[in-house]
Parts: sequence; structure tokens; C-alpha cells
Amino acid sequence: MKAFLVVGLVILIGLFVVLEVGLRWLFGFGNPLTYVTDEQIGYLLAPNQRTKRFGNRIEINEYSMRGAAVQKSLSSSTLRILLLGDSIVNGGWWTDQDKTISSLMSYSLPSAIANRFSQVEVLNASANSWGPRNELAYLQKFGNFNARVVVLVINTDDLFATAPTSLPVGRDRNYPERKPPFALVEVLNRYVLKPKSIPELEAVQKEGGDRVGVNLEAIGKISAFARQANSGFLLVMTPLLREIGQPGPRDYEVSSRDRLNAFCREQKITYIDFLPVFNSFESPQALYHDHIHLNFQGNELVSQVMEKTLVELLSYESLRQ
Repeated sequence: MKAFLVVGLVILIGLFVVLEVGLRWLFGFGNPLTYVTDEQIGYLLAPNQRTKRFGNRIEINEYSMRGAAVQKSLSSSTLRILLLGDSIVNGGWWTDQDKTISSLMSYSLPSAIANRFSQVEVLNASANSWGPRNELAYLQKFGNFNARVVVLVINTDDLFATAPTSLPVGRDRNYPERKPPFALVEVLNRYVLKPKSIPELEAVQKEGGDRVGVNLEAIGKISAFARQANSGFLLVMTPLLREIGQPGPRDYEVSSRDRLNAFCREQKITYIDFLPVFNSFESPQALYHDHIHLNFQGNELVSQVMEKTLVELLSYESLRQ
């Protein structure tokens, strides 16, 4: 009987080891990206971490950006672009490091501006569910990194984003503050156990008032910050998948889009609305990973359109100098 129990225990341990190794090796469980709190920004990806999720490489540098380490100073022959955004810019676990919008731009832009710059760096300051107020706070904390152009990428939902908060960190399973002891623990927490509610966060998400107006004000401050730092500014908005085709955006989204268009005209902000671009695409659903996030094909299209506008902005800036 005792020998039977020992054999059974050995088998259980062996199964656990095989399962643990498989979850880590094949899917990257057990090594999620972790987050840190920030009083103004709300939260950031913890600096200096690397992982691999579902075969996709993810690297976070010392400034909580998705990408390799950067130097704040740079040579005059280097073109630096700073992207600010949420999970669309970040790419998340479903996007390999080389297939993010920032990486694609860093590969393709050099050929377009080879006569002016010998090197291109496209920095990616982003985190899941950031809104304009988070991105403004990041810019105020870290500066523009001597970028020639600051690019803010939002999606339609960001017009209604709430105030920055650190409440999800360590309490929401999507924003862990430490690594789990085992890969199996992460799988259970993510896919089996019911998530715990965060009453304080629910209160934040019910923020009243004119959210669109507050977020437009934050976008205006980002634009002003860029100008004061001698950077150009480009605003980009990607649509939700359900906005494409008929019946199109909902009434409240249409009115908010109209406000954004008017705001950009008043503030003389260069703005790319990807809704008409995606509507002209033969199979727009092929651009999406899910209802809001883009896949590799979507990232390619966005980076190509942005690149053309950036080249025009850079040419205009050179004429002014």
C-alpha cells in the first residue's frame, strides 16, 4: 500500500512537472508582463523585462516602452519618432516584437527619408487601456526623448476614457504586479477562477461629466507639449471593427467624432482618421485580431499610411527651418 502511494505521488509530481514545463515552454505562462503603479500616469509596464507569450517575443525597456533600450540624447543624423498609445500601439501578447506598428515603421521609414537621416528610431510608449490622460502624464514625466515627431494613436473608445488610476495593478489579473509561483497558477487565475470585482475601479469607470471634452483637452495639451519641445505632432485614430461598413458608428460616436474633427481644425492638428481608410479596404475584418486590436496586416496598413503623413510633416518642418 505504501509503495502504491509512493508510485502514485511520483506520477503526480511527474505530471505536474511535464505540465508546468509545457505551459512555460509552449505558451509562456508563468512569466507574464508585470505592472507598476504611478501617481500621475496610473500604471506602467514594469521596466526592464522580457518574456515570450504564445511564441511572440516581448521586450520592455527602462522607460516602460515596448522595445529595446534607448538613449535620451541622439545624433543629428538620427530621426526619432515617439509613439504614444494603448494596447493597439503596444501590440500585446498577440504581436511579436518585430510586428508592432513601431517596429514596422522603423524598418520602412529609412528608405523614405534616406536623404536626410541615416538612422530611424521609433519609440513605443504604451500600455493596455491607456487613454489620452495617461499618455499626457507619461509625456510630462519622461519628456519627448528629443523626438522629431510625437504621434498619439487612439481608438474610438479612447474619446470616452476615464481618469488614470492604479487600482487594477495587483488586483486585476490582467495587471499583475509580480510573477506567479507556477505557470499552472497563472492559467487557473486567468481562465478558470472567477475574477474578483474591484468596487473602487467600478466607481472610476462611472466617471461623469464631459469625458470627451476632458480627453480632447488632454490631446490638446499633448500637442502643445510637443510644440514646446520642438516636435511635430500627429494624431491618429483607429476604429472599432463594428464601426466599419453599415450601419457605421453609433450616434454618440458620430457626434464625438465630429467634435474631434472640429477640435483638430481649431488646434491645427494633423489628424488621420482610419475609419474611411478601413472602409475602403476590401476585407476590413482581415485587419483585426479581435473587435478592436489590429493584427499584423492591420499594423502594416496603419504604419504605411502613417509613414506617408510623417514624411510630409518632416518635409514641411524642414522648409520652416
